[in-house]
Amino acid sequence: MDPFLLLLHSVSTGLSSSELTELKFLCQSRVGKRKLERVQSGLDLFSVLLEQNELSSEHTVLLRELLVSLRRQDLLRRLDDFEAGAAGGAAPEERDLRAAFDIICDNVGKDWRRLARQLKVSDAKIDAIEEKYPRNLAEQVRESLRVWRNSRKEDAAVSHLVGALRACRLNLVADLVEEDQQARARQSQSERGGDPAPLESRNLNAPTSRASS
Repeated sequence: MDPFLLLLHSVSTGLSSSELTELKFLCQSRVGKRKLERVQSGLDLFSVLLEQNELSSEHTVLLRELLVSLRRQDLLRRLDDFEAGAAGGAAPEERDLRAAFDIICDNVGKDWRRLARQLKVSDAKIDAIEEKYPRNLAEQVRESLRVWRNSRKEDAAVSHLVGALRACRLNLVADLVEEDQQARARQSQSERGGDPAPLESRNLNAPTSRASS
């Protein structure tokens, strides 16, 4: 059975009637009035969003925004678990980026604005992120990284993140990212058999300054 559909079913069963009403209100700009009037459950709403290509297993941003608006951390954790599982089947570069994102989200904190500017995220987008997630620092950090990745597309690489972290003197976080990437490289090489590939071959040849942050 489709894991994404199972996720949506799980989220739907966890919604109260008042939360469904709130979600319908938030989706007014995306779903026509007549369709919303026929929505009686979370599954009804998700079905409409799926039909209109507003939602898919590859595009879960809207679902995350809706759950953040409800402040349902339990449901957000289910979404995180789904995305982590999906990452397992992603390309190695995408898995590396997602792992780096997790470390940065856990450790950068309020310095995320400085990092976002270093990554060339515009002030207008930073303001929009703060407005979208006013009371959720972790989502502010993650959304800024998503904006950067989407702007760079195939050029987005962990080495760019490490370089930006060091430029912001967030060297401890940069060290954590590099150490995790090295461990992942060793594990991957061990699973295939053979000696670990040089760090440079994984596009992590960022500045090596270890000045304390």
